[in-house]
Amino acid sequence: MRILWINPIGTDVFDEDTKGILEQAKQADTQVSIVSLPANRPRHLEYHSYEALVIADIVRLTHNSVGRYDAIVIGCFYDVGLREAREVSGNAIVVAPCQSATAIACNLGNTFSVLVGRRKWIPKMRENIHKYGHSTRLVSMRSLELGVHDFQTNEMLTKTRLISEGRKAIDEDGAEVLILGCTAEYGFYQQMQDQLGVPVIDAVLAPFKLAEFLAELGNKFNWRPSRKWGSEAPPRQEIEAWEIF
Repeated sequence: MRILWINPIGTDVFDEDTKGILEQAKQADTQVSIVSLPANRPRHLEYHSYEALVIADIVRLTHNSVGRYDAIVIGCFYDVGLREAREVSGNAIVVAPCQSATAIACNLGNTFSVLVGRRKWIPKMRENIHKYGHSTRLVSMRSLELGVHDFQTNEMLTKTRLISEGRKAIDEDGAEVLILGCTAEYGFYQQMQDQLGVPVIDAVLAPFKLAEFLAELGNKFNWRPSRKWGSEAPPRQEIEAWEIF
C-alpha cells in the first residue's frame, strides 16, 4: 500500500516529524511518502487567502500522482483543496484531517470539542464540520491562541493550554471526545488522554489511518472513488488539450 502525505505549505519544517509519526503508526506493508510545497508558497495556511494560493499545487500534485499511490492525505485541518483534489485522484482515496477526525470521533462518543490554535480558524472549521454533517455532535471549539509554528516551539506551553482547554471542554461543554484541530498539534494526544480520561484524536494519525483503511477497502473490495455526477472528473481531452497540468 502506498500513501502520499502532502504538507500544503512552503516549508519542510514538519516533514521529518510527520514522517517519524507515520512510520511508527503504519501497517507493515505501507509505504509512506511526504512532500511539501516550494519555498515561495505560504509557510502556514492561517488565512483563507493563503489557502487559495496552494489549492492549485494540491490539485496538481494529486493529478500527477495518479497510478502511483493508493491514498493521498492533505495535511491541513482546514481540509484545503479536498473536494478539488478528489476530482483528479483517479482510483486513489483522498482524505484530510477535519473530515477524518470528526468521523472517527463520532464513533467514539456522542459529542466532541475541537481544540484549535487561534479564534481566526473557527468559522471555516465550523463550516466544514457542518458540511460533513456533524454539527449536532460539536459542542465547542476552544482556542489555544497559538499559531501553527508555535505548537512545537514551546511544547510545555502548548501542553499546558491543551490540558486546560481540554478539561474545560469536557467539564463545561460536555465533550466526550477531544479533537486536536491542527496537524502541528502532534505529540500531545497520549498525555492528554492519560490526564483527561477521554479519547483525544490526533490530526496527523486520524487521516493517515483512515487513508490506510479506505485504501485497504479499495484493494480488497474495489471500493474506489465514484466518478458519477458531482464526483465526475474533468474530461481528459480538456486536460490534455489545455495542458493544464
